Amino acid sequence: MHLITFIEIIMSAAAIITLFITALMLPKRFKKTGFIIACLAAVIVLLFFAVRPFWFAYQVSVKTELLNEYLEEKYSGEQWDIRRREGRQYNPYHLEVRFKNEKGWVYTYLVVNENQICQTVWTPPEGEFPDEGKHYESNHCE
Repeated sequence: MHLITFIEIIMSAAAIITLFITALMLPKRFKKTGFIIACLAAVIVLLFFAVRPFWFAYQVSVKTELLNEYLEEKYSGEQWDIRRREGRQYNPYHLEVRFKNEKGWVYTYLVVNENQICQTVWTPPEGEFPDEGKHYESNHCE
């Protein structure tokens, strides 16, 4: 588990515990409502942490498919690998493309939607400039 995820879970648990303690201290006529609110918050937080990884995986698969279609249209007849960098510190929607006919180059694409796909980062081999790449695109997302 990544440190950021651990901190998020600890902070959420502290907030839920605070809600339960606050519900205990409420006057008798408001206790039931306080516990209902605390339980509802706990369920929402649990659902959030349970669903989020699957949501990211689904979104990445959709964006990978959109990028694949874009590359098929723009660079038909070529081959490439699409990957994303693993880890919480990296944007899950930045997809790295390595073309088979251009060794050492890595192009990072941002897929906003099907109409807005653009290169955001170029990683050329040492000693080369980004605009020297065969697949360099100068379109930037706004």
